[in-house]
Amino acid sequence: MSDMAVHFSSNHHAWETPAELFNEYDEQFHFDLDVCALQHNAKCAMYYSPDIDGLTQEWTGTCWMNPPYGRGIDKWIKKAYESEATVVCLLPARTDTAWFHDYIMKAKREGKATIKFLRGRIKFVGAKNSAPFPSMIVVFKG
Repeated sequence: MSDMAVHFSSNHHAWETPAELFNEYDEQFHFDLDVCALQHNAKCAMYYSPDIDGLTQEWTGTCWMNPPYGRGIDKWIKKAYESEATVVCLLPARTDTAWFHDYIMKAKREGKATIKFLRGRIKFVGAKNSAPFPSMIVVFKG
């Protein structure tokens, strides 16, 4: 594995949000729905699991989104961009990707999104070490 490959590899792509980080944003936004969760890591009483497939559901109210970080993350970000709900997203700060420019920067230019780059690296629940990538919070205003 190359030195850079570690930044894009993982045994899985579903990283549980640390409670402290989620609670900080929940205090501000009062989330109604976690749009992509597993039963053991859902942050809201209402959530969509892979069995329900949040990508095919209507998102309403104020939503929390910590999507799977592998291939297909662009579909989650596109859905957040197109949603009429307010969607607060915990995302890897990959500013060189098409999805960052096509959805996040476009929404920011349109006045429909804000971006906050997080200082340091997140240590996801159950991880031995902090993430090997920086993170950001993107708020799509529905």
